[in-house]
Amino acid sequence: MAEALKAVKGMNDILPGESGHWEWFEDKVRDLMARYGYTNMRTPIVEPTALFVRGLGEVTDIVEKEMYSFTDAMNGDQLTLRPEATAGLVRAAIEHNTLHHGPMRVWSQVALFRHERPQKGRYRQFHQIDVEAFGLAGPDVDAEQIMMCRTLCRELGFVEGRDVRLEINTLGQPAERAAHRAALVAYLEQHAGNLDEDSKRRLYTNPLRILDSKNPSMQPLVEAAPKLMDHLDEASLAHFDGLRRLLDAAGLAYRVNPRLVRGLDYYNLTVFEWVTDLLGSQGTVCGGGRYDGLFEQLGGKPTPAVGWGMGIERMLLLLEALQTRVPARRPTVYAVVPSIAALERALPTIETLRAAGISVQMHAGGGSMKSQFRRADASGARYALIFGDDELSRGEVGWKDLRDASAVQLTQPLAGMADWAAALLRR
Repeated sequence: MAEALKAVKGMNDILPGESGHWEWFEDKVRDLMARYGYTNMRTPIVEPTALFVRGLGEVTDIVEKEMYSFTDAMNGDQLTLRPEATAGLVRAAIEHNTLHHGPMRVWSQVALFRHERPQKGRYRQFHQIDVEAFGLAGPDVDAEQIMMCRTLCRELGFVEGRDVRLEINTLGQPAERAAHRAALVAYLEQHAGNLDEDSKRRLYTNPLRILDSKNPSMQPLVEAAPKLMDHLDEASLAHFDGLRRLLDAAGLAYRVNPRLVRGLDYYNLTVFEWVTDLLGSQGTVCGGGRYDGLFEQLGGKPTPAVGWGMGIERMLLLLEALQTRVPARRPTVYAVVPSIAALERALPTIETLRAAGISVQMHAGGGSMKSQFRRADASGARYALIFGDDELSRGEVGWKDLRDASAVQLTQPLAGMADWAAALLRR
């Protein structure tokens, strides 16, 4: 016998017992996006490698170490499994001139791929909800997107301040960051002996990422480093102040975290994260910000933009940590069918119920009536429909409430099943 094959390490199967949680979460997201006026947009899993090198920055961890890249055997093109969603959405907007008629708000549910060490909450294939607004420059849409996250967290049952909390910062504009970068490099050079190896490697390529170091021995040095806020001009400070006033008006609590820089080069002005203490080191469940220069960087016209990404696996882990009860998806009706002859009579009725909006799981594979009732009960269905020979001979079908221990089996005319279905939907 051949050896059984297994999934690639860090790329996980989502089995039926778990997929119901995903569907429940996805339904919440789809409803939220509709209420906020965001429309769905979908892009390919594979993109030109240059898209991410140019868009994310050559010295980011993603581009340097984590991308799944390969050469197309047909034409020699350099291709990459997308490691993040925003660059592809911006590429599509530029390519198809989607902003011809004005700004647009979009969202996407994406599978992403990064070659990193798998651990709980961090996988090589993972999934995100991605939200973007193109063509809108003010802090109003920044605030709207942050409040979208709050709304979703509330509807999932998370308590702000206890289960999740908001951190915000501003990165200013490129010229301001350049001035801060020069001051930061000069400061770190003076303390080069205290830098860890990762920080030494980044000192001249991406010193801002040193501020995001998780190394405890680096924290005193990071805390005393020059602050970007001290290098911002009036316009950048006004944008950040406008965002804070809108969040204050909405009653949304937050902490200004001057060390919050995010991991990608394309951000400017607003950055934010929703974080939790319940998932260990994988504490960021949603993060994003403004990236006004990315359109031009990828060959498009200058276009302001802001967005966020939310890790689905991490949100589901947080639901699990909080022991949130996720409603199971179960059929309303289980059809007990004792024979092929009975099935010939039952199928039209079953399809009538399904057409009316009733979820019906039909028994298949034969078996005794006793075994079929056991399966009906295990399915979680509320009702059993019994297409017995005696009932069918009278033009009827039996039915029983499986969740009421005192219920008795009743009958219903086959000709009246549409009315019976309508009555069920009203309950």
